[in-house]
Amino acid sequence: MTFKTTLAAGLTAALFITPVLSTHALAEEMKMPMQGHAAHGQTASTKGFEEANAKMHKDMMIKYSGKTDADFVRSMIPHHQGAIDMAKVELAHGTDPAIRKIAEDVIKAQEAEIKVMQDWLAKNGK
Repeated sequence: MTFKTTLAAGLTAALFITPVLSTHALAEEMKMPMQGHAAHGQTASTKGFEEANAKMHKDMMIKYSGKTDADFVRSMIPHHQGAIDMAKVELAHGTDPAIRKIAEDVIKAQEAEIKVMQDWLAKNGK
């Protein structure tokens, strides 16, 4: 086997194995409660972001109905709420006026989209 062939085989294997390992690691991470970070000097904003992220991922773990539109909307509502929750952390702790403005815009836009999705679910999906 030549060096090029060996290198190509190794890179190909890495491309196929890495996503599998990353997906597995993410799945394992999502099972673990966020713990121990505050004891290691974690900032209030980091704690807020981690809590918002953990809640969003937990709430996105819906039972799928097989109805694509309804499943999409039911998954996106907590995703948008997660964005709102993270934007609120920025407003509570961030100092850059431009980023704070983005956070305000995120809250306004995501709340409006959540309302549209909730209205759609009330009429179309359960």
